Amino acid sequence: MTKNKKIFLFFALLLTLLYVPQTSIAKSSRVLNASQKTPVRVTDIRYWSNPAYTRVVINLSSDAVFKHRLLKEDPGLKKPRRLYVDISRAAISPSLKQPIPINDGLLRMARAGQYTRDTVRVVLDIESIEDYKIFPMAEPFRIVIDVMGKRGVRSQESEVRRQPTPDKPTLAQQLGLKIKRIVIDAGHGGKDPGAIGKGGLQEKDVVLKIAKGLKETLVSELGAEVIMIREDDRFIPLEERTAIANTKEADIFISVHANASFNRRASGVETYYLNLTNDEAAIRVAARENAVSTKKMSDLQYILNDLMKTAKTNESSRLAAKVQGSLVSSLRAKYSDVKGNGVKGAPFYVLVGTHMPSILVEVSFISNPKEEARLADKEYIKEVVNGITIGIKGYAKEMEGVGE
Repeated sequence: MTKNKKIFLFFALLLTLLYVPQTSIAKSSRVLNASQKTPVRVTDIRYWSNPAYTRVVINLSSDAVFKHRLLKEDPGLKKPRRLYVDISRAAISPSLKQPIPINDGLLRMARAGQYTRDTVRVVLDIESIEDYKIFPMAEPFRIVIDVMGKRGVRSQESEVRRQPTPDKPTLAQQLGLKIKRIVIDAGHGGKDPGAIGKGGLQEKDVVLKIAKGLKETLVSELGAEVIMIREDDRFIPLEERTAIANTKEADIFISVHANASFNRRASGVETYYLNLTNDEAAIRVAARENAVSTKKMSDLQYILNDLMKTAKTNESSRLAAKVQGSLVSSLRAKYSDVKGNGVKGAPFYVLVGTHMPSILVEVSFISNPKEEARLADKEYIKEVVNGITIGIKGYAKEMEGVGE
């Protein structure tokens, strides 16, 4: 055997050992960090749902390796279709309350058990689903399961119930607009202040004022129904914010934030939509808003490779462009030095899994002393609200002719 042939065979064997193909039967999931030495505790299982969508979140005490599998119905053993998640090196916390009845038309219940000495199995008993996605989120570590189904009879009935009475149509319906329901997310809140300026201004307070202003203008000027993720100073996990937007069947989702940088001179306005990126600055912004280290962002981008297939990327980028353009124009009309940093794609947790066009707006840099002072000024906030509103109205107008 020649020397070159030996080298070729060595590398072929190495590639065979390194590559383990995923099967449709059981899927192992890459995790953000799986170096724990003590058993992981399964501490909580939560869910949000409507008849066409359910999000289940499994809370864990630390990072974990897990795999999942979809099982067929077994009439002989009277077992329904099941989706299970096996969590390695894990134990059930004594505080975990279960089983969790769901009964929303998609899932019957969620339950957990100590499957082996060091494996916890979480099982979702299925009534009727079309598709599902599973991905991890970090710090704290949790496993997110999104289950999708068809809009059945129950979903149609809920749609009828949410419509106003025939003699009181909304302005959006009168105008024939497709953007009738908007979810506004004021970033951070409660124990999470977000970025804090040198003067002490907290991001959570600024963005709540902007979100409340947006609700007022979007109701009065667009006639839309506006749902607020939070209307006071409370903490809401990122995965819950997304779940609320999906279960409420929003037409668009807007998350409002204030930017920050170690460079006090950094300034300007930028708008994001969910996408993969190699831009280091965008990755740093997403890492801060996700409350994770930049090192873990590469794992999130790996996860997004699959999730991006169903994301409304094109619609979100159009919405982002409309909002960014009008926001910069509105601010520059009174503050000529406002810098427009453009529209960017980045992996934000709060946008992962949304079923509608979704964007995250960074309205200014709270870390910049000049922009911090402006963010504390009512007039500046008013112009921010005005700019975002004009952008949403422009997008709604653009959508009128789509699909007709």
